[in-house]
Amino acid sequence: MDERILKWLYDIKLCIDEIDSFFPEEEKDFFKYRDNVMLKRAVERNLEIIGEAVNRIITRNNSFTEKISNAKAIIGLRNQVIHAYDNVSDENIWSILTNHLP
Repeated sequence: MDERILKWLYDIKLCIDEIDSFFPEEEKDFFKYRDNVMLKRAVERNLEIIGEAVNRIITRNNSFTEKISNAKAIIGLRNQVIHAYDNVSDENIWSILTNHLP
């Protein structure tokens, strides 16, 4: 496999692991998340990196579009967080954290 793609896949894994580390052992609590601006920004930054890595992967090798479920949605979230930051809802990010990231 292409070394660049391996690096980007590794970056995705690191970001997921980092997000998981923000919620140690305790049950995830939406209200604590919503009220912690630093935590929200850290999660959003990691989601940006994941989206950019997915974008680079499918740009380099389009066959990954089928292998990475919801690739277009992941990239779309990245674009929303970066370019439409004022429309990012805490509920949407929380749904991704609890339903899709695991």
